[in-house]
Formats: sequence, structure tokens, C-alpha cells
Amino acid sequence: MANDTFHCSIVTPERAVLETEAKMVSLPAHDGEMGILRGRAPLLCQLGIGTLRVESPEGTEVFFVDRGFAQMVENKLTVLTEQARRPSEINREEVQRSLEEAQAMDLKGSEQMWDDERLMAIHRARTQIKLKDKHG
Repeated sequence: MANDTFHCSIVTPERAVLETEAKMVSLPAHDGEMGILRGRAPLLCQLGIGTLRVESPEGTEVFFVDRGFAQMVENKLTVLTEQARRPSEINREEVQRSLEEAQAMDLKGSEQMWDDERLMAIHRARTQIKLKDKHG
């Protein structure tokens, strides 16, 4: 292991998505983007919906992630998430349909819960479309 890398694992309920040595990881924490480098103090954070970028000695990989947790301990980053999809795994037409359905979602009156669900679905779809368009 090089002196400037740390171990990075990305895991979903269905599979281990990535196991690699990373130089830097950028992840969508629930309250904003966060960068992780070797030597980072121990950390446990809640993930939001967004793009996770892993820079390794071999190159950069990007993923769409949908909530979960990230833990950094002793130069080992573990990301547990509901979804971790590479741009090549995103079906743009399917996501576009999801966006249209979310935008048309009935708000069932003025209940905040339904509006939050709608806004999260819109954000989830827009993030995937942006990632697919940028990294194909």
C-alpha cells in the first residue's frame, strides 16, 4: 500500500460494489459534500443522495449513492448505502420516467411528509441524469 492511500469499500445490501486503495474519496454527506484523505480522524457520517467519487492510483470512478453511512477508522473507509451505481448502470430513460412521476406526484393535501418524499425522488432522479450525462 502506498503511503498516500487508504482502503475503500462500498457495499450495498445486494453486493460489494468496490474494494480498492484510494487516494481521495468525495462523498455526499447528508449536510454537504465531504472529502476523505489518508490519515483522516475517525468519522461516522450519514450519507445523502448524490455522487461519490473515488480517486485511486488506477484512476477515478464515480457512483450514484442513495443514503446510508460512511465510516473512516484507521485508514479504512467503509461506505454502506442503499444504492451504488456506476453511470454505465443507470438507465437514463427509466430515470427520466421516475423524474416525471415524481414531479407529477399528488401532494395529498399539504402534508409535509409527502412533499419531502416528492422532493427526494426528484433530487434522486436529477442526480442520476446529471451523472449519466456527464460520465455516460
